[in-house]
Amino acid sequence: MRSPSRKTLSLLPMLTGIILGSTQAFAATDTPDTQKDKKPQRHRKAEKRDKDKADEKITVVGNGFNTLKDPIGLSRMPQDALHTPQQINIVPQMLMKQQNVKSVDEAMRNVPGVTSSIGEGAGGMNGDQFLIRGFQAQNDIYQDGLRDFGVYSRDAFNLETVSVIKGPSSEVFGNGTTGGAINMITKTPTLTDHYSAEFNGGSGSFYRGVLDFNKKLDDHTALRITGMGSENNVVGRDSIYSHRWGIAPSIAFGLGSKATLVLQYMHQQENSVPDFGVPVITPPGARTGGPITQYGIRRTNFYGTNFDQNATNDNMETARFSYKLNDHIKFYDDLRGGQFYRNFAASKATCDKTCVNNYFLGNLASALVARSGPSGAGNGKGPGTYLAPLPYQQTSWSIQNVASMVADFHTGFLKHQLVTGFDIERVNDVRSQSTYLEAKPFASLVNPNPNVGDLRPVPGDMNPGGLVSLGALGAKGNSNGYGFDTGLFLYDQIWMTNWLSVKGGFRWDRWQTSYNLTGGNVAANPDIHYHQVSSVFNPNVSLVATPDAHQTYYFTWATSTTPSGMYVTNGSVPIRPGTNSFASPEKATLYEVGAKYSAFHDRMGFTASLFRLDKNNALNADPVTGEVLGSSDKQRNQGLELSVGGMIMRGWNISATYALYDSKTLSSDNAAAVGKQVQYVPHNQATLWSVYEAFPNKPYNISFGGGLTWRQHVWLNTPNTVRVPANLDFDAVISHRLGSHWKIALNGYNLANRLNYQSLFVNRATPTAGRTFLGQISLNY
Repeated sequence: MRSPSRKTLSLLPMLTGIILGSTQAFAATDTPDTQKDKKPQRHRKAEKRDKDKADEKITVVGNGFNTLKDPIGLSRMPQDALHTPQQINIVPQMLMKQQNVKSVDEAMRNVPGVTSSIGEGAGGMNGDQFLIRGFQAQNDIYQDGLRDFGVYSRDAFNLETVSVIKGPSSEVFGNGTTGGAINMITKTPTLTDHYSAEFNGGSGSFYRGVLDFNKKLDDHTALRITGMGSENNVVGRDSIYSHRWGIAPSIAFGLGSKATLVLQYMHQQENSVPDFGVPVITPPGARTGGPITQYGIRRTNFYGTNFDQNATNDNMETARFSYKLNDHIKFYDDLRGGQFYRNFAASKATCDKTCVNNYFLGNLASALVARSGPSGAGNGKGPGTYLAPLPYQQTSWSIQNVASMVADFHTGFLKHQLVTGFDIERVNDVRSQSTYLEAKPFASLVNPNPNVGDLRPVPGDMNPGGLVSLGALGAKGNSNGYGFDTGLFLYDQIWMTNWLSVKGGFRWDRWQTSYNLTGGNVAANPDIHYHQVSSVFNPNVSLVATPDAHQTYYFTWATSTTPSGMYVTNGSVPIRPGTNSFASPEKATLYEVGAKYSAFHDRMGFTASLFRLDKNNALNADPVTGEVLGSSDKQRNQGLELSVGGMIMRGWNISATYALYDSKTLSSDNAAAVGKQVQYVPHNQATLWSVYEAFPNKPYNISFGGGLTWRQHVWLNTPNTVRVPANLDFDAVISHRLGSHWKIALNGYNLANRLNYQSLFVNRATPTAGRTFLGQISLNY
């Protein structure tokens, strides 16, 4: 844990007054020496002990929800959130504990502008697939500043905080980050012994245990081990379950010294059923459509089969080294390797016009849903073209090294903070498709049955006629590819006065990628090999005003580039030949003005930003096959984002956000999309969470509170003809401490039992869990 800065320490006495409910304490901290001289020595020692205890409490409680003074968690972004000229939403540990957050997906519900999607195409991607401000971010997920290339659902058992850095940031992260980047800060060893455990149980046969063990080994070395085991069904969804476990040991050397080395390992394993949701349909005669559950179909309906599975095995090894040369120069080197294994099979339900008409005409026995079987076969048996996704086995590995230097120095009267370094990464992916010798039978739209008998799965090359057609690329059973990136970055913040600075820099990347499609009917469709090399240059500049230590005002212009082939592990066909739109990368430009204010002696943090984000050459997906297609679309999202977080008064915390978005497709090859709202981008979105702790030092103490998340309806396609309705989710918590070590709590989610939707795509949407209650008992030493 980072030691408090001098500035933070100077505020602790003032915050003590707030916690103790004494406004006079603020004035007293300005003249401590005067008060000391008036008291006997023994009283002064007792006072110091009491003050130390109060200061310790304030460090955790007083600033727990005001994250403006929190670090970003990246060596190449050395400033805290307050002084970084971008909109940054941090989900703090205290908020995660109060909400009993169990995954990154749950944490993201506190951040406006972030939605979940389901990956598509022959690869049938699932796992964490986020959109930020309406733009894909599945390749923009980081742990401690290093990319997390895996395709899996990330558990929160080893996470301290989760941050979303809004807007293009290619000068920091490299290729990608059109809408922003998600950075998770992991739990690492500290020099304070700590042991904790918690157990959860509740609705949906939910059971979960988490352990956190931290041990100081000597004055500069510590060991930490976190672990998790979890299993659950999903309230309001049939046949969906998840069994997951993980462990994350780490050891730190040189804590508190000039040279620090942190070694980490993370293993997470899961066996679950992927939920591809329900079909999106348009009723006869209607101009717009939506999920079939909006028209009388039960939210519990599962249109998959008993063959569907998502078995993942994910491992990451990380070494992070830092060395403070002197008061002006610090070096960092972060190295990570990852190995990811996956067996995946899912069913994508499709209700065509015949299915829709039969349902609305009352012919329920003939309202049949295709489950990714062969099209053109009315009974689900005969010949036809198979639709994605098919089962596949995936093996991926990655390695990344980021070395950087942060230098603080002066040239004449100008003060500088220079950040420079290099970033090298490689990711490899090998994938083999399987097929079924028996086609999946159609499912009843009203009463689907997941038990489909023996579909006789076999490797794809044993049944090449059953492989998914990739259009001009043919039907292929195997694919492999890699991406190799070399990046150089440099940016400098120059203070022309104590309160006015300019920050500017660039990043240059050489992106090399290869992709091979093999197998299938080679005589009819020869094997295909693609190779592509591109160099990109992304500059950025910011003007920053800091009138005092509590305020920041900024203007930022930034760019990002997403070349073809970026999605090596989480895209079905990363490289495609032909059109200029495939050869040309996606480009995004951000204009943003903002203000950040840490008020009331850092008890409360306020942020506001106005932005415009333009994206050229956007990629779209076919609404039926899910095949990613090139386009020349130009899209724009602009709007306002507000946030507030902190301590209103003693024991009363709040976190609230609001986003107003005005999105539009400016130009497109599809005339019907021009002028329409960008898919997945809501017009309004808001979150609120607040908890009050009553009688904190009494045996009858109690904490209670809750909040809501609200997202206005979003369109699922570019012509704006199908949409999901607004989400409104009410959650609550009540807890009680038993002594200084034990706590019991009860969390309630979706208390109104509303039919909300979380994972979205063009032709499907996944209903969220129904009303859920989870009880927790925890201990801390």
